[in-house]
Amino acid sequence: MGDSWASSRAVRASMRGNRRRDTRPELALRRHLHAMGLRYRVDFAPLQEARRLRADIVFTRARVAVFIDGCFWHKCPYHYRPARSNADFWTAKIEGNHQRDALSNAALRDAGWTVLRFWEHETVDHVAPLIAAAVTAAQPNHVESELSVPARCAD
Repeated sequence: MGDSWASSRAVRASMRGNRRRDTRPELALRRHLHAMGLRYRVDFAPLQEARRLRADIVFTRARVAVFIDGCFWHKCPYHYRPARSNADFWTAKIEGNHQRDALSNAALRDAGWTVLRFWEHETVDHVAPLIAAAVTAAQPNHVESELSVPARCAD
């Protein structure tokens, strides 16, 4: 198996299938949001000073960052099952992810962003309207400027 830290060939094969972006839940949600007329950035760093902090879907004008968290990687209270092999490594890894999520949420909120986190098992029909509502609520109200008001006709 070479230099891999994976405990077996099966684990290594599974790990190679894990993706940072464009997962099935993300793609389904993005298709739905796009069909709703929402436009966004993908795998984007909302904070310039924290380039490693990347949200799955970002609405830059509304300052809304959306994360679709995997049940294993982010310790879903309903579906997370601790790894049986190499348990110490995985426990530390998952706890580190959990702590990083909390720090990321705090950093974004401190910078004025709305943070939305959903689990990969939540349905698109449930999640998309919540995101749309947050984006709409965060949009600055449209105010007509003096330039957009037509000039009065001369009498």
